Amino acid sequence: MSKFDVYLSGVGGQGIGLLSETLARAVDYSGQRVIGADTHGLAQRGGMVSSHLRIGDTVHSVLIMKHSADLVISLERHEALRGLENYLKNGGTLVYYDAVWQPLDVRLRRSKEIENEDVLKEASKRGARVFRVFKEDLIDSRMQNVVIIGELAKESLIPGVSREHYVKALRDLLSGRTLERNLEVFQITAG
Repeated sequence: MSKFDVYLSGVGGQGIGLLSETLARAVDYSGQRVIGADTHGLAQRGGMVSSHLRIGDTVHSVLIMKHSADLVISLERHEALRGLENYLKNGGTLVYYDAVWQPLDVRLRRSKEIENEDVLKEASKRGARVFRVFKEDLIDSRMQNVVIIGELAKESLIPGVSREHYVKALRDLLSGRTLERNLEVFQITAG
């Protein structure tokens, strides 16, 4: 593959770092070249956190240009819309976990809360495919990122990356009971 760009976003505390590292390792296990960059500055304050992953032999810069990501992944609805508007290319794919961590401007009533319909409306304008992910019976909200990984595997949304690659990556990063529980959630979500 010459190039495939993945932009990830969420709110500090949601596990964007683990999600990004898992995806990078899974891509590496698939035999493809991957480079990336993360922002962690606001993670401890509940602020926006993002990662850029670029896959392919022709990729040399770590940052994704505006409106050029093939895939945007978000762990929060407001960030999903922001990623869609700012990074997703026309005809790209958006995957988001339908959780809401209200940004400060919403809490202060300076702007309205983003609804799923807002995301779908913008996606329609851009010709984007949308995968809204939510697991009602999730035993631990910290596993939302693994639900997203399961959806990526189920829908084969990152070219060349298989279920086995994701499992190997999770085994690299987690251990013990945490690994077992996350693999269980992954297997259920991936189908």
